[in-house]
Amino acid sequence: MRINTPEKTEATEVNPKSNPRYDKKLELIKKHKLSKADLKWFMKNIYLSRKTDDAEISMKKQNKAFFQISGAGHEGILSAAARVLKPKHDYFIPYYRDRALCLGLGVTPYEMLCQANGNTGDTASHGRQMPAHWGNVKLNIVSKSSCTGTQFLQAVGMAEAGLHLRKMKLKDSPVYHEQEIVYTSCGDGTTSQGEFWEGITTACVNKYPVLFMVEDNGYAISVPVSVQTPGGSISKALANFPGLKIFTCDGNCPIDSYDTMVEAEKYLRAGNGPALVHATVTRPYSHSLSDDHSFYRTKDDLADESARDVFNSFPKFLTETGLLTSDEVKAILDEASAEVRDAMNRAIATAWPAKSTYTDHLYSPDVDPTSSDFDTAPKFSGKDDIPLASAINLTLKSEIKKNPLMMVFGEDVADFTEVEKYDNPELKGKGGVFKVTHGVQKAAKPGQVFNSPLAEANIIGRAIGMAMRGLKPVVEIQFFDYIWTAYMQLKNEMATTRYRSGGDFKCPMVVRVPIGGYLRGGAMYHSQSGESLFTHNPGIRVVYPSNALDAIGLLRTAIRCDDPVMFLEHKHLYYQGYNRCADPGEDYMIPFGKARMVKEGTHATVVCWGALVQKTVEAAKELEKEGYSVEILDARTIAPFDFEAVKKSLKKTHRLLICHEEHKTSGYAGEIAARVNEECFEYLDAPILRVASKDTHVAYCPDLEEVILPQTSDVVEALRKLVRY
Repeated sequence: MRINTPEKTEATEVNPKSNPRYDKKLELIKKHKLSKADLKWFMKNIYLSRKTDDAEISMKKQNKAFFQISGAGHEGILSAAARVLKPKHDYFIPYYRDRALCLGLGVTPYEMLCQANGNTGDTASHGRQMPAHWGNVKLNIVSKSSCTGTQFLQAVGMAEAGLHLRKMKLKDSPVYHEQEIVYTSCGDGTTSQGEFWEGITTACVNKYPVLFMVEDNGYAISVPVSVQTPGGSISKALANFPGLKIFTCDGNCPIDSYDTMVEAEKYLRAGNGPALVHATVTRPYSHSLSDDHSFYRTKDDLADESARDVFNSFPKFLTETGLLTSDEVKAILDEASAEVRDAMNRAIATAWPAKSTYTDHLYSPDVDPTSSDFDTAPKFSGKDDIPLASAINLTLKSEIKKNPLMMVFGEDVADFTEVEKYDNPELKGKGGVFKVTHGVQKAAKPGQVFNSPLAEANIIGRAIGMAMRGLKPVVEIQFFDYIWTAYMQLKNEMATTRYRSGGDFKCPMVVRVPIGGYLRGGAMYHSQSGESLFTHNPGIRVVYPSNALDAIGLLRTAIRCDDPVMFLEHKHLYYQGYNRCADPGEDYMIPFGKARMVKEGTHATVVCWGALVQKTVEAAKELEKEGYSVEILDARTIAPFDFEAVKKSLKKTHRLLICHEEHKTSGYAGEIAARVNEECFEYLDAPILRVASKDTHVAYCPDLEEVILPQTSDVVEALRKLVRY
């Protein structure tokens, strides 16, 4: 039950004593007609938060909790925020200090202490995340990871999703509330992260209703704010930032904080755009139990902080002004302490999840993209002349017409940012650097296709926020070579959302990425491969078509499935003549984890994908001239990987060659080889061989590129060695 729901009665009950030290606070109490019940609520929430922190510390000492990071000192501003904002209506991505906020919104001490213990009572992560990693699907508290800074772009995406849902007015739409606010928070240290600035920028440009809460306790672990923030203050640094309304307050004072939050809420709900609340707070406990701040903070500093700490200063204010008696304050403290003690005892006694559930919630339990539901027959029409790029384009157009929740965006993907330019006959529109998304914007409803800033984390972070709200982002990273600024969002956020929330939140989205070399002139920053860096991340599907027909079937499956998908598109294959197809129809799909038999053979098996499929076909023709029959499997998806197809083929051929374009060392071929060694060793009559890129960067000079990237001749040489062994 939420603890901040008492009706505002007793408004005339407050009759404080005159005290010049507290004139401003008393005026604010009068301004907002805060009752005695309100003041008691603030006191109770502050005490509950601090005592829950203390209970976790106690559990850690008893080895009943295994990590602890406190929200001590932040309770004033967070209690005020919880009192003003609306659970189940607004959305929240709080950071690890936001214990008092979550308690005020309705999370119980028992649930928090269950998370500290890692047991089944943990409603935030169901035993999967550390304590203080908040989440509660019923209250719209979105699962937060340990990463500092990833939350801002996700909050922006969630706000975008809400506005899109409001505009579309769909029947059976995901939930949207009028005048909703998306709250996201951080400490002063996290404002140094680039994604903080990306989030602020995007929210300001688009006037999104995002509340950026900065709880400034002066230290990022041991680093003082003066070292990392211009002017030693984030509100000073952002003072002239266009489109951002800044509010500052004494976060140690719930009354001053409440006044600030009321004003910020009014500004945001009026549709004025984003706001930043910069609250000065304390950190009376060390950063975490792994830190001892007495090593780098003086006794005088800590004594001053103790005096300002809301746990000490707020009850002093209440009693010195006569708003509450000492007995009333003590009664609140005793009540909170007893509630937390009981919660701790119950939490310690709660069972851990069954060991058998360790893989639950990696992927959707409801939609299985490897199943026969995604195995539909083609209904061909037209000529076999659709190149791979056009195949993807046709699929995007087809799917976006059917799905008003689908969102396509990225760098240059729209035809026009200014949609009125469609009426200008002189302009053809952009539609991506490879023209893969040309015309998709025109096929969609307004707002479904748009250009992003030139920032890869911005694209992925926002898409994650949208996906968690029920939209279907199908986004593009312009070149695989520049995906790395988004890798944190992809690996630690997109891949983990369902798992870390115990299935309460999910992230069904598609990330389209042009990949690979053979471009002549691509060099090291336009020729990279590295698919194994994504197959190594549980929770992500990795798809890699080699031809137009597979691209259509696999992309439609990716869009309609319920998991995050990396859809890798080889640039060299976009417009080749040998991999074209006729139109298979608007319902054609291919299940994931089902390799394609390119060619049957008896003397050797080659497993390949991407650009190496055609090179292997050409190499097999050379071997046929020498009397050898080569079987070729196109993996099509490498997560999941069709190992059964490999096993079946090896029973016949007894020899295996694996070909891919990424580097040989630590490439995915090594994983396949290791598994064959473990499960199929008795089938082998020769060592497993690999053909891959040399372990170096791709050079600009065509002659050097030809040596570095695997060629047909390399496959021929390896096959000869294999069949003659």
